[in-house]
Amino acid sequence: MELTYRKEGDYLLPDLEAPESPKIGRFGMLHHTYLRNTKRAAFTGLLISGKANTYFEEIDRQAEEMFSQLVEKMTKAEGVTEEFKRKDQLAWVRAKNSIRNRAEEIVLKELIYV
Repeated sequence: MELTYRKEGDYLLPDLEAPESPKIGRFGMLHHTYLRNTKRAAFTGLLISGKANTYFEEIDRQAEEMFSQLVEKMTKAEGVTEEFKRKDQLAWVRAKNSIRNRAEEIVLKELIYV
């Protein structure tokens, strides 16, 4: 590894770049916290191998995809449509929140807390 320097005033400062931050969302962070607190050996293994960021990004991507698909399927199966929204907005909001909560619970149980 070869370092280069730049001169600023009387000082030579190394040209360093911070590594790109991982793009981990809500589900990835939940899984990260779960592993860190409950499965320390697996978490440490991921950190040592250098695969932690890609692993948590992949878990987050899978969880978001599963969540979206579940919400879409449950919405169709329960008949929560735009017509229903026009007729009774509060009932529509209750139904959508219920669907989102159930879908999130499934994702958490099957992908995050395993």
